[in-house]
Amino acid sequence: MSRSADLFDDDPQDPVVPAAAAAGEIPLAERLRPRRIDDVVGQSHLLGQGKPLRVAFDTRRLHSMILWGPPGVGKTTLARLIAERFGARFIAISAVLAGVKEIRDAVVQAQAARAAGQSTLVFVDEVHRFNKSQQDAFLPHVESGLFTFIGATTENPSFEVNSALLSRATVYVLQPLQPPELQLLARRGLQAAGGLDIEPDALQLLAEHADGDGRRLLNAVEAVAATARAQQLARVDMELLRAALAESLRRYDKGGDQFYDVISALHKSVRGSDPDASLYWMTRMLDGGVDPLYIGRRLIRMASEDIGLADPRALSLSLDAVAAFERLGAPEGELALVQAVLYLALAPKSNAAYVAAGQARELVRRHGSAPVPMHLRNAPTSLMREIGAGAQYRYAHDEPGAFAAGERYFPPGMPEARLYKPTPRGLEARLGERLAELRRLNREARAQADGGAQDPVDDGTT
Repeated sequence: MSRSADLFDDDPQDPVVPAAAAAGEIPLAERLRPRRIDDVVGQSHLLGQGKPLRVAFDTRRLHSMILWGPPGVGKTTLARLIAERFGARFIAISAVLAGVKEIRDAVVQAQAARAAGQSTLVFVDEVHRFNKSQQDAFLPHVESGLFTFIGATTENPSFEVNSALLSRATVYVLQPLQPPELQLLARRGLQAAGGLDIEPDALQLLAEHADGDGRRLLNAVEAVAATARAQQLARVDMELLRAALAESLRRYDKGGDQFYDVISALHKSVRGSDPDASLYWMTRMLDGGVDPLYIGRRLIRMASEDIGLADPRALSLSLDAVAAFERLGAPEGELALVQAVLYLALAPKSNAAYVAAGQARELVRRHGSAPVPMHLRNAPTSLMREIGAGAQYRYAHDEPGAFAAGERYFPPGMPEARLYKPTPRGLEARLGERLAELRRLNREARAQADGGAQDPVDDGTT
């Protein structure tokens, strides 16, 4: 394991090998490892003023936690900073390589530290790799306060971490680094690697190449800096960037294509129902060294944005493909992504849900915090019932066809909006027929109750 793991999590699939590491020097990621919480790039939702981990730092409240996030977002760094902040002994265990013996050794070290008046923090990287009995081995020591437990995982802890251990830890979700954060980190790296300048286009491509992974970015910066030194250059341009990262950018940026152009081509080929072109562009991305899980995330987005309820199986199949790749890895898992992209390309298309979501946001913006109708409010107390909460609510399951014809669900005084407009394609065609029938029953029931008056309707165009 390289010392760069002190800053960012290891990713054995990263194609970039830092020149400095090969030469036996201290890797750039280690040199830039944050020494203070304010030096950490990203995770402002956890580390900003008043945010959970910042509060823990400021109030010196050490507690067990699970850090859940993709590779290269600083899980190991945060654990080390926490240990330093609280003066705790830091014991790191890799669940990939360790077993019960390492857990027992950690317990012995923690007992020795306690006898010396020092607290202990046990950090378990890739905690989801431990089986149930191995995870259970931590429980009595966490409960007794022998040590504070911090687990890091790239998998959903709800499924991969024992409920008993999970209940004793706070889960913090770490996000991929955003382009501005990656660009900031790249500038820091270039400065530390010799004060190199960089052109805006090259900086953008460098950030896109990292795909949210800070350690991957710094490894790339190190390779770029080594190439610049070899050519005695002080400024990084697109030509230098391609030369330094030739293997990971091959084909993918050949002929001047930009990262986002190939993604756009894939997305539009799927939207245009061309399975052959879709497979070609996806293969271009895989051949260029793009993280297959990034492609999987794009497929999930396409399933929701461009197919939606015309074929809900598209979303399920995309999620299953990502799960299959996570289980199998490359190259075997790539076939699941192939199946998904072909299915998405051939599925009936609808952006009705995507459009409806945008119109719903606009409706909320226009009408603000409109009150909830009294008959839709919950009435758990006698006081709520006295003021009319829940009164005259019609329980749909007691109505003919489990539909309370004529009932109103929008805030009082707000025109009923027609946000969702099904297309006549795939399953959505049948959903459209169902929706039309329900609206007809509503019109008839309301006309009968209101003496023929028409309800105002907001069709989303105003």
